[in-house]
Amino acid sequence: MNRLRNNIFPLIFAILVILAWQYLVPYFNVPKFILPKFSNVIKALYTQRELLYSHSLVTLGEALLGLAISVVIGILCAFSIYASKGVGKTLYPIIIFSQTIPTIALSPIMVMWFGYTIWSKVAVVILFCFFPIVVSTLDGLNSVDKDLEDVLKALGGSKIQIFMKLHMNSVLPNFLSSFKIAATYSIAGATIGEWLGAEKGLGTYVKRVAGMLQSDSVFAGVLVLSFLGLLLFSVGVLLERVLLRYRKGIKESNYEIKKI
Repeated sequence: MNRLRNNIFPLIFAILVILAWQYLVPYFNVPKFILPKFSNVIKALYTQRELLYSHSLVTLGEALLGLAISVVIGILCAFSIYASKGVGKTLYPIIIFSQTIPTIALSPIMVMWFGYTIWSKVAVVILFCFFPIVVSTLDGLNSVDKDLEDVLKALGGSKIQIFMKLHMNSVLPNFLSSFKIAATYSIAGATIGEWLGAEKGLGTYVKRVAGMLQSDSVFAGVLVLSFLGLLLFSVGVLLERVLLRYRKGIKESNYEIKKI
């Protein structure tokens, strides 16, 4: 019953938005090329389902590849900065500076470097995604309990054991939160990369149909992009639930060590 109460209000709100979209648009005589009826968008989703599906696979592949590389780069950068103050003073300002330049301005450079291949889109995804992973993972490492680390060293724990028992416990929540953010950003990065130069992908699809003023197809493409973002976010939520169970076991063992 509690789950039903928690879900009923979002469901009612979504139904009201859809009904308003469907019936208020023709009531106020909003031109179709500005905002089509919801039923027209659903019709476009159905009639162009095969085309949308093929473009979706391209965009999703670019997003997943870029996200995976971002995770590797982000973790390596965070651990390098944490392990060495010299590396931190050199690398961290560069990472911050990379985010002060609008990604949309760097995207044409990526196209010039990598051409119209998948790697120009992957590079844009990396620019979108690696920064939150670096910052959040580094915050998790910096929040490690130093007293507990000294206790583990005194008990004869190796560096690997201390890392698995202590550092992983501290880093996991931060990393998983940043992963969920990066997962949603990855779709946006892939789409922008496709806008600037690609033959396939939802970004290319939306750009083409927008040029032909097919607003129902534009909204259909946007809905599919939103679905892909929610899908990747849900993967992050699932990882969080699974991995934080592992963290709970580590936390309980650390508590027992502190009691000793």
